Amino acid sequence: MLLKADQWEDYTCLDAGNGEKLEQWKGIVLRRPDPQAIWPIHDRTEWRKADAIYHRSEKGGGSWEYKKKLPESWTINYKNLTLKVSPTGFKHTGIFPEQAVNWDWMSNLIKTYPDEEIRVLNLFAYTGGATMACAAAGAAEIVHVDAAKGMVQWAKENRDLSHLNDRTIRFIVDDCMKFVEREKRRGHTYHGILMDPPSYGRGPNGEMWKFEKEITGLIQACLEILDDHALFFLINSYTTGFSSIVLEDLMKTMILPTHPNGIVTTGEIALPLQNRDLLLPCGIYGRWERK
Repeated sequence: MLLKADQWEDYTCLDAGNGEKLEQWKGIVLRRPDPQAIWPIHDRTEWRKADAIYHRSEKGGGSWEYKKKLPESWTINYKNLTLKVSPTGFKHTGIFPEQAVNWDWMSNLIKTYPDEEIRVLNLFAYTGGATMACAAAGAAEIVHVDAAKGMVQWAKENRDLSHLNDRTIRFIVDDCMKFVEREKRRGHTYHGILMDPPSYGRGPNGEMWKFEKEITGLIQACLEILDDHALFFLINSYTTGFSSIVLEDLMKTMILPTHPNGIVTTGEIALPLQNRDLLLPCGIYGRWERK
């Protein structure tokens, strides 16, 4: 199933092509690389409005070229959430706007069971858009795990900006697999588990992560702390070369045998382009949810 992140008011993907995308973040227009946008651009008029352009370096990484002075950071809203945006040295802004489709899905599931004390584990949690969505929806506890201390601090800022200080959110800087293994030993379980594993990465102590080698082990470890009355299990992936069929096969062969009381759905996520009748692909998702 194709999911379109089309409920934003403060964010718009204006155009994409020639390996780039043009986005408006609450009035500020950024131009960033996007390897999926390989189709041609015939009209460059809108692109001249970019306030900042990210240029890749041949040595890796890159830098921003500012056409006018911009604030170091600003905020945008998604429904009842307020989140910080800031251009980083790795082209990211702190938000993956396409993930709003998953925020809505988890929020709706949590709201469907208001009498249950739902515990959620967010792995590779980044700056916490999903964490804040689950908290705002009424989850009793959210555990937010990421190996990058700076990203966890950013997530705490998003908690404060979204006025969720009264919610139970635990922020953990750790290697995700090691944390899950410790939770098993402690006997902790979760009703919702979500993960957004990178294609390649390292933990805080140099732990190596490679998606195709590690993902089955992580899923298996997570299943051992997935509560018998689980509500959802979500996997996002931006890893090139892996289709949603791979996630579907993984989830059907690994999750359904232990949790047959749910259904699996998979597909692509995309952002609609404002200036053209096109969609920008933004990774794949795999969902298990309670029937």
